[in-house]
Amino acid sequence: MQPKFPSDSITTLTDIVLPGETNPLNNLFGGELLARMDRAASITARRHSRRICVTASVNHVAFNKAIPLGSVVTVESKVSRAFNTSMEIFIDVWIEDRESGIKSKANEAIYTFVAVDETGSPTAVPQVDPQTELEKQRFEAALRRKQLSLVLAGKLKPHDATELKALFV
Repeated sequence: MQPKFPSDSITTLTDIVLPGETNPLNNLFGGELLARMDRAASITARRHSRRICVTASVNHVAFNKAIPLGSVVTVESKVSRAFNTSMEIFIDVWIEDRESGIKSKANEAIYTFVAVDETGSPTAVPQVDPQTELEKQRFEAALRRKQLSLVLAGKLKPHDATELKALFV
């Protein structure tokens, strides 16, 4: 299976925040943003693997900036690393200033998806060949994040987490 570039899987969803999607402070509900990120990440995983993909975990979400009613929101996702059957998807959320049009990063998240066949069994996915410096940084960090997740879940012994040990030794 040929490796793929992160840019092969990029997904960009742009939408406006409507009144029914906001909390009492007139900011986008966190759950609404999570759903938008999940949809973008799902498309990204499918583009990378060309398989049915399911959300395995939401590894990280940072709600750094409130997204007000009427904002134009862009959710951008791409594969940061692929393992055997799983893919780490990195998501950046941007908001566009209504007056100036300047975009600023509001939030980010990291999701893990697993590719499955028609019976729901995990299936192999292509590896990732990062190109840009940011893609390379995210690619390298993905293995540390995976090992940390496995250690916390009790599926990997801390002394076997080679990437994590390298940070502390």
